[in-house]
Amino acid sequence: MTADTYETWIDEAWEKTVAKIEQMSRTIGSGFPHVSKDGKYDGTEPQAWTSGFWPGLLWLAYRETNNEPFRRLAEECEAKMDVCIDEYTRLHHDVGFMWSLSSVANYKLTGSAESKLRALKVAAWLASRFNLKGGYIRAWNNSNWKADGGNAGWAIIDCTMNLSLLFWVSAEIGDPRFKHIAAEHANTVLREFLREDGSCCHIAAFDPETGQRVGTLGGQGFAPESAWARGTAWALYGLALCYHYTKDDAYLQGSKRSAHFFLANLPEDHVPYWDFRLPTQEGAPRDSSAAAIAASGLLLLAESVPAEQSRLYASAAKRILKSLADHYAVWDQQDEAILLHGTGHYPAGKNIDVGLIYGDYYFVEALAKLRGQSEMFW
Repeated sequence: MTADTYETWIDEAWEKTVAKIEQMSRTIGSGFPHVSKDGKYDGTEPQAWTSGFWPGLLWLAYRETNNEPFRRLAEECEAKMDVCIDEYTRLHHDVGFMWSLSSVANYKLTGSAESKLRALKVAAWLASRFNLKGGYIRAWNNSNWKADGGNAGWAIIDCTMNLSLLFWVSAEIGDPRFKHIAAEHANTVLREFLREDGSCCHIAAFDPETGQRVGTLGGQGFAPESAWARGTAWALYGLALCYHYTKDDAYLQGSKRSAHFFLANLPEDHVPYWDFRLPTQEGAPRDSSAAAIAASGLLLLAESVPAEQSRLYASAAKRILKSLADHYAVWDQQDEAILLHGTGHYPAGKNIDVGLIYGDYYFVEALAKLRGQSEMFW
């Protein structure tokens, strides 16, 4: 973001955000929030895929404030997550979300050797989930096999965001095996998830014995051929991260296709309905978390393209974030969440029109980028 495009609302939103995180820290402590209902965040277990977002928020705030209580709480969260590493059956495909924003963040900001070791351990676990047949990192832990591949043959678009952990580890320890696995999964995303128009499916099902794709599933989207808004945001941001680490133009083009689809289908206030291909949008809930994820991904994309394209993506990100700050954020104590009106899993009837900790995280991450914080935890 160049100086001539900087706007004062960014600083104002950031100041309100830091104050809100301080408020949140007094009630959440070193817990693991996921969903805010009736104004209060719940508490989940350390193995929840969302467990890294609260320490990630604390690290974002600490990076600019040097507020030691933020650091202490983030490190307490990270230590509590050790139970997942010790009892490895608690681990799953989302360890990148969990430890990139806790351990990798800690290591980058403080040089903690213990945090680095944690990140190496979970990266090895993530790499172990790679199925050579089909070229994908499997989702979830149910090993039942059935005609659609079962969980043993399922891969999900969300996991594109976890690949950065593998790319980072390869660079950190000089072992290319991790990046090769990440690249193969990313290639599968381009081939089996991403459609020509830039939309994508949530779940691709493979025969885990042969690697043949046997179908797609709607998952958290409306239908197998619909366009789940958060899934599009995962693809946009995840593929931009793959390009950041590899400079492979195929990933850049994939991220741009996702970005163009996302932006072309936004309503007037720049915050999407939970799926872009609903039979009707009347009465449909929005997903502020998808908007925040996409905005942060767009800012990374803006750093990866020539100047004339960069302005397009950066301006779009700012429009989304300004709308979120003005119409979806709550700055007082009426709600513990920063962003309202997120949608978690509409088809299952879970977490609809609520605050979501990952929406909060990506909103704050994007604000930090607008303020010139270019180093990522991913």
